[in-house]
Amino acid sequence: MTLSYDPHGFSLDGSPHRLLSGAAHYFRSRPEQWPHLMRSLAAMGLNTVETYLAWNHHEPVEGEWRRLEEIPRFLDAAAEAGLRTIVRPGPYICAEWDNGGLPSWLTARAGRAIRTSSPVFLDPVKRYLDAVVPLFADHPSVLMVQIENEYGSFGSDADYLAALTTALVERGVGAPLFTSDGPSDVMLTGGTVPGHLATVNFGSHATAAFDTLRQIRPDDAPMCMEFWCGWFDHWGQGRVTRDASDAAAALREILAQGASVNLYMAHGGTNFGIGAGANHHPEQGGEGFRPTVTSYDYDAPLDERGAPTEKFFAFRDEFQQVADGPFPELPELPPLVEQQTIRMTREGPVRFRPAGSAPIPPTFEDLGFDHGLVRYRAVIPGPRAPQALTLERVRDRAHVRVDGALRAIVERGGEDAEITVSGPSELEVIVESMGRINYGPRIGETKGLDAIRHGRQQVHGFDIDVLPIADDPRPDWTAPVEPADAPRYVGGDFDVREQADGYLDLSGWSKGYVWVNGFCLGRYWTAAGPQTSLYVPWSVLRPGHNEIVILELDGVPSSAVPFGPHPGLGARRAS
Repeated sequence: MTLSYDPHGFSLDGSPHRLLSGAAHYFRSRPEQWPHLMRSLAAMGLNTVETYLAWNHHEPVEGEWRRLEEIPRFLDAAAEAGLRTIVRPGPYICAEWDNGGLPSWLTARAGRAIRTSSPVFLDPVKRYLDAVVPLFADHPSVLMVQIENEYGSFGSDADYLAALTTALVERGVGAPLFTSDGPSDVMLTGGTVPGHLATVNFGSHATAAFDTLRQIRPDDAPMCMEFWCGWFDHWGQGRVTRDASDAAAALREILAQGASVNLYMAHGGTNFGIGAGANHHPEQGGEGFRPTVTSYDYDAPLDERGAPTEKFFAFRDEFQQVADGPFPELPELPPLVEQQTIRMTREGPVRFRPAGSAPIPPTFEDLGFDHGLVRYRAVIPGPRAPQALTLERVRDRAHVRVDGALRAIVERGGEDAEITVSGPSELEVIVESMGRINYGPRIGETKGLDAIRHGRQQVHGFDIDVLPIADDPRPDWTAPVEPADAPRYVGGDFDVREQADGYLDLSGWSKGYVWVNGFCLGRYWTAAGPQTSLYVPWSVLRPGHNEIVILELDGVPSSAVPFGPHPGLGARRAS
């Protein structure tokens, strides 16, 4: 199977071939869902599926690899449904995914050298490629492989792009290599690689985008590698959607150009666990830190659980105008759960793990800690008169206690809390990390806080404890929770007749994390919105007895969680 191209388009084994592709990320869904998702994509009229590879999904701790088998399994599922594949291994992927897919241990070490030819960054990248390239390079479904992702939006290190290109080829990638960038002269001249296909990313104005591409890369086939047919949501912001008819009209313009296209996203899925990233929008006021919600529904043609939407049918109509032959039938969806209320019958305290001591507050990265809670404890000496207590650069949310009493919850980018403290007193600050920034110059920033001051004086001498989040927490239900407003685990049991998709309604809760049968569904923050529910995939449930565990950080749990067939993603608001 040989893919080639010229300015008129692509050819497959010598015959004209238009790539009708859709993005679906294996790390945002469960393996048991993939056969259904692939058949649904084919039923929309797609002949190809595209996925990023998320490095930090596979190596969250340096040298400790996990879940690599998901990559070939996902490609196998595509091939079994008759789809070819496009692989975008990174190392940087953006994707509204934590740290743009880069492991936090790497960005902490590399600092400003990330995404450059500096050996401090490039050497670990080559070791990453050693691990993942053999898993896809020879797969018969693979049509194309991406060199780097939207690099022209970030930098202009041509030596870095050349080194990545060489590294992919040396490790056995024989499929055509490509880049993808925004349709501007700056992005296309900074992010492309001579001799390899350049593609463009956009959500509208296809004619102008392809005109720009032709001006800079006249020998390349026209392809929109990311057609942004929906959008993502941030905590504390309204839900963003795109009208199906508007998106279909934009797709029609792409196809009228004779171009190939990759829908971003065809199926968005879910930022399970701690996968959700964050964006930096200082123009929106304040610091501009905008963490992404747990759902990555994206207002895509296939919704979070894989059900077809109005956009699915609108796009299928467009693809039918350019495709050969009839499309497969839509597969039957998994069932939805019946409505019930889960009673929460257990409470347990949070047990932190000791992580040493330090004169100043270490960052999460200093501790070799990816995501979760870090507790900083110190003593303010005395006797001394009351003075203002200041937390410098909280990343991202902190509970501040003095002598055991909760004095403030400090949120990144929010108003400074007015805390006055005398001495002697015992200080406890619990910092929670949200998603790491995935786009722009702040990629790789650390989590935690920089310093604590009492008046003008620095507070020194900290005992440090940590609480990882992604792990199955296994709380101690026999121990009391003190004080009453402290973070706590809450648990309950529920039964289902069969494995089915459902949504936990957390509108009665404030902020925290949820596990079902030991699987971390992700973050909730209903106090901020817009998302008020968490998706539970059918494969997580067991017929009969199931267990739910909630870590409620603000100490104000409800006594029940409604569980039913309807998502709560927030009121629809057109983009």
